[in-house]
Amino acid sequence: MEAPARTRHARELFAPLGPTYDRYARVLSLGQDPRWRSFLVSRIPPDARRVLDVATGTAAVAIELAHAESARAVVGVDQSPEMLTAGRERVERAGLRERIELRETEAPAGIEEAEAAAAALAEMLQPEPRVASSAYLDAIGSASRRLEQALGESGASPFAAAMQSALGSVEELTADVERNHKVPLT
Repeated sequence: MEAPARTRHARELFAPLGPTYDRYARVLSLGQDPRWRSFLVSRIPPDARRVLDVATGTAAVAIELAHAESARAVVGVDQSPEMLTAGRERVERAGLRERIELRETEAPAGIEEAEAAAAALAEMLQPEPRVASSAYLDAIGSASRRLEQALGESGASPFAAAMQSALGSVEELTADVERNHKVPLT
């Protein structure tokens, strides 16, 4: 069966990047990518013993997840064989081959809806306002609900289960916006 056009495009885009991806990520993020990974990993409950890393690429997040908890196993999935080759080399260098498994896979079912919902939420959050209007907060809530609906039940797929665990971060962000940016309309 032939891969969908979107999958073929993504594979072509990432194919040449495997060996240099981490270097470019560091440069293009102005050296901030380790902080972003640390923040992401800090949001995973410490008692999570098996974690799915969707779009694992060169396994940078998977490695950090494994380093964060010595009893944790990570399954990383990606649709780019070249990125996974670079990831397997990194996992081997880190001595984590027994705890990190990398698999090539097609995009998980339902990912398009989840990506669209996450993009809508991100659009609502940019740029960060100094004062959040009730309409802005309603839009965040609506985008959050759309993301929850796109993810469906957590038992439906590994992707949905992993993304459901990330919803706590969205709720935390919403609470932060309400606490720090909402002012009385009187």
